[in-house]
Amino acid sequence: MNITGVLGGTFDPIHFGHLRMAQELADALNLSEVRFIPAAQPPHRSQPVTSAMHRAAMVSLAIAGNPQFRLDERELQRSGPSYTRDSLQSLSDELGRDASICLFLGSDAFVKFNTWHRWNEILSLCHIALVERPATKETLPQELQNILRDHYTENVTDFSSVAAGFITMRKITALDISATRIRNSLQQNVSPRYLMPDNVIDYIRLHHLYR
Repeated sequence: MNITGVLGGTFDPIHFGHLRMAQELADALNLSEVRFIPAAQPPHRSQPVTSAMHRAAMVSLAIAGNPQFRLDERELQRSGPSYTRDSLQSLSDELGRDASICLFLGSDAFVKFNTWHRWNEILSLCHIALVERPATKETLPQELQNILRDHYTENVTDFSSVAAGFITMRKITALDISATRIRNSLQQNVSPRYLMPDNVIDYIRLHHLYR
């Protein structure tokens, strides 16, 4: 069974933290591909600074040359809030029964997983790979502790044995890079070089973004 990784976010802008995480999880979990899905209207955070067109273009540039990575614009092509559950259902319908989906999620985001739209349906549509975040300070709600206990695995082959339902935790290379910090640097005319791909920096300068 092929496994498709899913990395959602605003990518405002995309940077090496996103890219390195996707590559390490793809290698560790034997993924056939990773879909980068930019959010149009993220329901749990402030709205993006830059238009969907520019953010999608930056993702496309950033992943160019990696045949394992793919831009997926499904959330940009539908109206309303960009609910993860709806995107997973749509992707599952597209991929069919011979594929499974693995959602990438920071452990800090998982703390609030039970506030997501139709969150209790998500594990029926995908597996979840949690990325350990050392800065996570909030306590995991009891119902999420129960889900983690009941669905946790460290056996990579579990992800290809069934289409959905497992959760695993992975440590990745810690890159202390944030899109907010990059935007602030650009506003102060500080170079973001070595934080993101050069072709993305060129695109930002060409279109005068984040000024």
